[in-house]
Amino acid sequence: MTTSTSPTSKAISVTAVLIALGSLLGFCRDLLLGRLFGADASTDAFLVAWTIPETAAPLLIEGAMAFVLVPLFSRAMEAGDDPRALVSSTMPYLCLTLVTVSALTAAGAPWLVDVLAPGIPKGDLAVDCMRVASVTILTFGVAGYLSAALRAHQTFAPPAAIYIAYNLGIITCVWALRDQGAYAAAVGVAVGGVGMVLIQTPAFLRRFWPPRRPGRGVSPPVGVFLPVAVFTLARQCQVFVERHVGSSLAEGSISHLNYAQKIAQVPMVLSLVVATVSFPHLARAVAAGEAEQARRRMADDLVSASAIVLLATAALLVCAQDVVAVLLQYGAFTEADTVATARIIRVYALGLLGQAVVGVVCRVFFCDDRASWYPTLAMAAGLAATVLLARPSWGVIGIAAANAAGITLTAAMLLAGLRRRVIALPLRATGAPLGALLLAATASAGAGWGTRTLTASLPEPVRLTLAGTAIAATFCAVAAWKGTIRMRGRA
Repeated sequence: MTTSTSPTSKAISVTAVLIALGSLLGFCRDLLLGRLFGADASTDAFLVAWTIPETAAPLLIEGAMAFVLVPLFSRAMEAGDDPRALVSSTMPYLCLTLVTVSALTAAGAPWLVDVLAPGIPKGDLAVDCMRVASVTILTFGVAGYLSAALRAHQTFAPPAAIYIAYNLGIITCVWALRDQGAYAAAVGVAVGGVGMVLIQTPAFLRRFWPPRRPGRGVSPPVGVFLPVAVFTLARQCQVFVERHVGSSLAEGSISHLNYAQKIAQVPMVLSLVVATVSFPHLARAVAAGEAEQARRRMADDLVSASAIVLLATAALLVCAQDVVAVLLQYGAFTEADTVATARIIRVYALGLLGQAVVGVVCRVFFCDDRASWYPTLAMAAGLAATVLLARPSWGVIGIAAANAAGITLTAAMLLAGLRRRVIALPLRATGAPLGALLLAATASAGAGWGTRTLTASLPEPVRLTLAGTAIAATFCAVAAWKGTIRMRGRA
């Protein structure tokens, strides 16, 4: 059977708009948290508890769950099997496992807080918040399952809307329960997780209900899930390292790292929109043995993601302080918090390209029906580099630099493994476009610095708008110029 590997522009547009709206609400959430609670010991305690949903999200929504189930559902549809039988054979086991892990996490919250942040001042508050947040292991897991099934079925709007529901739940609870302090945010996280499930349930029931008795060949993909889960957890361990080391630094350090990471992650998330939409097509191309289409899809996704994050890198290097001030500097979030957060963002930005490459390339290793441990080994090497470099004596900047270095090493190893193990992606397929994009990012950063210097006396929103416009215009102009030269060379 021949499959198409070109995602529709409508699916990409709808996904991008909904993800962007979810990210905007995420900014509103962080703005509200910063304004009401600032960056102190209480917010540090909540953020330690937030490690649970932060770990569950990549493992059970965008990471392992999607990497296993999207190819699994895609292969079933490629073979002409009824996906409802696959749901019947996998979902009950998943729900039982998630309930068990959620209960164990709630029971072990005191131990987990001691391990994650042994030096945190308000450990009791962190434990209480973690027990409430542990419910997200169940809700995120179910939400991730529904998302994977719907995306494999070429339904993208409900999965893309889950973070709208999630952030609305947090914002509502934080505002309504603000007298409870940071604990209100933990309640909001739990409520938002329920919203992620509810917003997808109608679409899922329309396509996968009623269930069908599974055939003999259908079984839960435990063997395939294990290496993907270990890879995802190893990637998330970078956050564990940050929280652990940051807990021994000055009060508010964990909060500054968190705010910086949330802002820096937005362009990385947006850069993966095309790859998210194209993943079912990529999985079906691999299942059908269409290697050339898979190579083209991978090369296109890699260049598209790199263009977005390199433009964002230039913007954040130049405008980080203005971005933080416009977004967060209100109420309890002071100018000193803005300066500290902006310094971290500039360092995080250096790892954005590595983050995007890892997010795009790792998907190929998990399209096959055989387990692949190579991404886990690459991620373990990057994590080891992060651990070695993240020294308390180097402060929060050292932690951010260790994160950027570790993920960049992982990206390089995945690209090398991609050429040898899965898809023979020629270096020229991505090397020339990436070179042009790097030149465009360098030129646009220079244009942005010049513009920001000339407009230093203007209000921050105006300065940010003018510098951002100069960066975007220069980036697009240089990228188009280099693209024209390359096309003429080929002609």
